Amino acid sequence: MNPPVIQRVAVVATGVIGASWAAHFLAHGLDVSATDPSPGAEDRLRASVAQHWPTLQRLGLAAGAAQNRLHFNADLEQAVTGADFVQENGPERQDFKAELFGRLDAVLPPHVILASSSSGLSTTSIQSACVHPERVVLGHPFNPPHLIPLVEVIGGERTSPATIERAMAFYASIGKKPIHGRKEIKGHIANRLQAALWREAFHLVEQGVASVEDIDIAIAHGPGLRWGVLGPFLNLHLSGGAGGIQHVLDHLGGPIADWWQDLGRPDMSAALKAQVVQGVADEMQGRRIEDLEASRDALLIDLIKAKQGQQFKD
Repeated sequence: MNPPVIQRVAVVATGVIGASWAAHFLAHGLDVSATDPSPGAEDRLRASVAQHWPTLQRLGLAAGAAQNRLHFNADLEQAVTGADFVQENGPERQDFKAELFGRLDAVLPPHVILASSSSGLSTTSIQSACVHPERVVLGHPFNPPHLIPLVEVIGGERTSPATIERAMAFYASIGKKPIHGRKEIKGHIANRLQAALWREAFHLVEQGVASVEDIDIAIAHGPGLRWGVLGPFLNLHLSGGAGGIQHVLDHLGGPIADWWQDLGRPDMSAALKAQVVQGVADEMQGRRIEDLEASRDALLIDLIKAKQGQQFKD
């Protein structure tokens, strides 16, 4: 017997990530049952959803999308009862998540997928206290989830292939771009790629090669423009002209490998942190972070909408 169609999502913990997820689910015409034990959590959640709604309207709302389909109950077990899918966003502590997923596992039927937004913990550790660990999966979003399409879907040692398949299909059905991480690894996939770039960015600042602002300009007005359209491998493929990536690797593989050997390994010292913080302050030039965020989001919306009309794989 096939599991029921996902119509009601439970959002567990409604901080920044959880509230953004709730807004995204609502915008795609789903019912959302949210829970968070923190005082004032419901008021903060509803305010966040209302704040995100204009952005979601620009991206396009699904039929039936409405903020009044959001329900809140501070009691975990009551809030998740009747849910077809759970998206958890609690503190990044293994003991906390294992205990929390054990509670979720005890109250929900085995067909309900339990997904965690964890950015650092393994699925195997999260599912450790579950009687039905096969339905536990990582569904790691990128901030803010209501705007950035990427979701990393990663199973644990006891996650079933069917759960991976169903989670991937569900996220895709609500406008996400899910990728399947085949192995559990610290930091997952995209965060490791970011960390590699951050490491060299901090190294270049530490060595006095470039200022913080220079590095931001180098990425935002250089390769970052291409990365916003295609990923690193397809961009490299285009760099080879008619010969494609084979031509690039044949002619530049050696120099690229040589650059790898020269990349820095900076320590996150107090001096380096102070240098970067001051560099960001200089770059901001008194601008409000809210204004910068709004400008970023406006451009991201235009880019996302433009990409939706293209035939690129990503």
